[in-house]
Formats: sequence, C-alpha cells, structure tokens
Amino acid sequence: MAGSAFEDDDALPISGLQHLAFCPRQWALIHLEQVWVENMRTAEGRLLHERADLPGESRRSSVRTVRGMSLRSQRLGLTGRADIVEFRPEPYPVEYKRGKSKPTDCDTVQLCAQALCLEEMLATPVPCGAIFYGSPRRRLEVVFTPELRARTEELATTMHRLYRKRETPPASPGPYCANCSLVDVCLPQATAQDASAARWVERQLRTLQIEE
Repeated sequence: MAGSAFEDDDALPISGLQHLAFCPRQWALIHLEQVWVENMRTAEGRLLHERADLPGESRRSSVRTVRGMSLRSQRLGLTGRADIVEFRPEPYPVEYKRGKSKPTDCDTVQLCAQALCLEEMLATPVPCGAIFYGSPRRRLEVVFTPELRARTEELATTMHRLYRKRETPPASPGPYCANCSLVDVCLPQATAQDASAARWVERQLRTLQIEE
C-alpha cells in the first residue's frame, strides 16, 4: 500500500495503472522508455477520448455531468483526467473504451483509481462507476470493492517503485500481443523469459511487502 503523501512532481498518470495491469512490459515501454506507436485501434481510442475529454458541464434531471475533470491523489501519487463524472449527487466516474471488455482487470483498476482520486479530492465516498464499451455500446457498472481498491493501491505502489528503479520487465507473449501497437518494438518472442509477466508483478509485490 502507498505510504506518505507524494509531491505533485512525483505524480504518475492514472492510465499507467491500466497499462501495468494489462502488460508490465507495455507499461515500461510507454512510461519509462517513452515509446509509442499508433495503430488503428489506438487511433480510434484516442479520438474517442478526445471527444469525451472535452471539458464542460451539463445537467439532465437531477444528474450533473462534468466532462474532462482533472483528478489527483497525493496519497497514491496519481494524476489524470476523467472522461465523465456524473454527480447523482454522489460522484460516479465513467470511462470510455473503444472495444469490448477485457479478460483482465486492467480497465476496472483504472476506473477504481479515478474513484480513489475523487474520494480524496471531494472527501466523499464513491461506491461505484461504469465503463462504456464501444462493442457493445453499453455501460458496465463497476463496484469498488475492498479487493479492487487494494489491488489498485498495490499497483500504484508498484508503479512508483518500478518508475524509480527504471526497470523494464521481460515480455510474456500471449494472444493479445498481435493487436498491440508496440509489438514490433517489444519483440515479445525475442525478449520473453520463462517467468510470465504476471508472476513478475507478483514477485515485485512480495518484495514490496517484505521491504515494508
């Protein structure tokens, strides 16, 4: 878990948690080595977020909707922007994704991090939110359980630790590699090791627990 509050200059992007949970090597290539390659999927996702992130505010019935809301958590050292936050009146973050839901928890972790930022900023509980997937075009509600909150905080702590160490983990080839825009940079088959990326992250978390 995160310890003392971070300075503003030490804050890392919330989106990094999504990358880390999905593929630790992808996170390192993007956030440590500053590598980014656009493909059709990433371009569509970027355009979707550009439309959703346009700052503004509207009201419909009893719900106030804020678009492109800036988020920050000094406790977790995170910063970012919410696509949409609905106030019902309690805050209800909504994240937009171009594709369909993923078999991992990377999207729910990203949304939970937004909720943790809102709770810290507004000093009010945020029990749930939603992810809008483009395929199919509907929301998936996410409840921020104690387990999901703990997982998100652990990943945030791990992300800061890896950032300080400037460590790029080995690849863990899988079916998702073919659709990754960084596949030609990552070279997953050439850089893979016997240990999977998931086990690598687990080792990092265990090491962190021992150090604490």
